[in-house]
Amino acid sequence: MAGSLDLPGAGPAGGVRDLPDLGPATVGAPAASLTAIAAVGANGVIGDGQGLLWRLPEDLARFKRLTMGGVLVMGRRTYESLTGALRGRTSVVMTRRPDWRPAGECEVIPVTGLEAAAAVLAERSGQRWWVCGGGEIYRAWWPYTTRLELTELSAAYEGAVTFPPVDPADWRLTDRTQREGFAFAAYERVAATASLALEALIADAA
Repeated sequence: MAGSLDLPGAGPAGGVRDLPDLGPATVGAPAASLTAIAAVGANGVIGDGQGLLWRLPEDLARFKRLTMGGVLVMGRRTYESLTGALRGRTSVVMTRRPDWRPAGECEVIPVTGLEAAAAVLAERSGQRWWVCGGGEIYRAWWPYTTRLELTELSAAYEGAVTFPPVDPADWRLTDRTQREGFAFAAYERVAATASLALEALIADAA
């Protein structure tokens, strides 16, 4: 996605602002979790800014199964590139255009910044939270992302839109299922920093 979004709350280069003192953690309280879901070429490409570079029915079915009932954060161009309505899910669409309104009957909430999106998540704490593109949105939420659900394609593709690098020092592979030409892979953050940052972001936005 070309250009850049004005994302209040994000530090330089997508970094996280200083965290407030959250006090002692509640024993047994689940950590805040935000999952990025994407299909990624072998060279990190996820798109060309025009549309899907591939179409994998099994990947689309997995996306629907995993995200059903959840809250999906995405950019406007990603939302407008969808070929069908995301029924059974809440779509939070980040856009620079404050007058933008979606077409269709599904639950779609337009927001103009990261903190506004976080406020929507705070209101929906009982649902699972997802980030699903495009590249700029993944990077804006990367410091707060705690899990990854990726479809890793064996082939490389041409395109300007990329997924953030998955550094093995930061991410632990928890599951991998091989298919012909691609694999489903799940990752978790090694450190708790992203979860703490997400908790702080949600607390500030609530």
